[in-house]
Amino acid sequence: MSKLLYSATMSVDGFIAGPGGDMSWLVPYLGPDPAIDELVGEIGALLVGNRTFRGDDPHKGTPAEGEAFGGGWSGPQFVLTHHPPAEPVPGVTFVGDLHAAVAAATTAAGGKYVDVLGADVARQCLEAGLLDEIFVCIAPVLLGDGVRLFDRPGGTPLALERLVATRGPVATDIRLRVVR
Repeated sequence: MSKLLYSATMSVDGFIAGPGGDMSWLVPYLGPDPAIDELVGEIGALLVGNRTFRGDDPHKGTPAEGEAFGGGWSGPQFVLTHHPPAEPVPGVTFVGDLHAAVAAATTAAGGKYVDVLGADVARQCLEAGLLDEIFVCIAPVLLGDGVRLFDRPGGTPLALERLVATRGPVATDIRLRVVR
């Protein structure tokens, strides 16, 4: 049984990345957040989309650049892509099939959550009935454009059940269960 969780910080207007995938908008909202700290402790592996893996890092230019959760988490990472890099990346496994990636990440997570990072891979997991929960940190900012938290034009609504909502120092966190 997989335990897949999609976690993301989004703007009030629903964007997780700004125009061109820019993540620099996120920096002022990365402050301490007990709900995120708790979530990080529940994660056993990451399943990351290719665009997210190769995208802009909100920690760019700092010692935390390239580190999951700014260095607050370490462990096995699986990137869903049909175009793996020519050179291996330490600690990262590249997988070309969604179900194989979920299976490998689930095994590596050892009973903890597989945290899905990236809107496209999260959408694929939702459509395949693989995603169990969504954790959204809502930052008080309007971006106006970029990559949406969930984008499926013309798709049918997906029901969610609120598990918990908390107010952090800067943002509001909502944890939801996917209703099947």
